[in-house]
Amino acid sequence: MSELRAGVDEPARRRAAERVKANFLDAMTEMGLPCDTAECRAAFAGYWPKASELDPRPLLVALDGRGYACALPVVVGRRQPLRFRRWSPGMALEPASFGLREPPETASEISPDVILAPLLAFDLGGNRLGYGAGFYDRTLERLRQHCRVLAVGVAYAFQCVDAVPFGSGDQPLEWVVTDEGVRRSVPS
Repeated sequence: MSELRAGVDEPARRRAAERVKANFLDAMTEMGLPCDTAECRAAFAGYWPKASELDPRPLLVALDGRGYACALPVVVGRRQPLRFRRWSPGMALEPASFGLREPPETASEISPDVILAPLLAFDLGGNRLGYGAGFYDRTLERLRQHCRVLAVGVAYAFQCVDAVPFGSGDQPLEWVVTDEGVRRSVPS
């Protein structure tokens, strides 16, 4: 799947990112995110794309422009859940583990209501194949112990496979947004 994703050229990546933005924004009410008032706005955690991951930044910029709080993940250590720091367009980011970029320590930490998660593959049951380090699974497990958090995979439509192996520590996605639409997961 990494090779297939790496084969997407830059213009196609930009078009896909714009389609993901439009598809997500169009489906917010369907996903239970209809609120437009300051009192009930959700906080969104995205990610800084690495290699050929589908880029969620156009969506994050649009959400920020609508007044939603946006954040990026911070790796605090191996086998630790991610933390999230507030992000806004134009913010200077710092180099981080795994070739990522993250908000500076001075950025406030937030607890997201919605996590946009990168992935290598997904299935219609909400199972997600990541890179194997378990950061998102540990993070979702920790957050779901205290509150409702919506997990939304971000992917190209071709990353959908028949079945992704699913273990006891894996956390499901409720939705996946792709360049071709938004899909609600149907646990098997």
